[in-house]
Amino acid sequence: MVAPSTSPHARPRTHWATTLIAIVVALLGLPLLGLGAWLIVLGGSWYYALAGLGLVIVAALLARRSMAAIWLYLLVWLATLGWAYWEVGLDYWAQVPRVVAPTILLVILLLFTPLLSGRKTEGAR
Repeated sequence: MVAPSTSPHARPRTHWATTLIAIVVALLGLPLLGLGAWLIVLGGSWYYALAGLGLVIVAALLARRSMAAIWLYLLVWLATLGWAYWEVGLDYWAQVPRVVAPTILLVILLLFTPLLSGRKTEGAR
């Protein structure tokens, strides 16, 4: 009996999906990072640049199919909740534009957890 393949290329159908979500996350993170850096120069909040940097790193980890992407995004999401509370308190309608999109992205990323590896590097055995 032949053992099932455990190579990183064993699941070609999942390769395109994780690559696509990595690209989407990077496309969300890069403008946040760049414009957030500009906001810092203008004396504004550091939140956007830090959240953008977090998303760019999440995208890189997703491209490597690392479970660390989910943990890092969870940290970014929790920081977003903290920032939103700090900005507007418990005002429900003011919270909506600050937390809905990041929460939707969290749910989408959680759907990808079965496709990600818990190992730190793909080549390590």
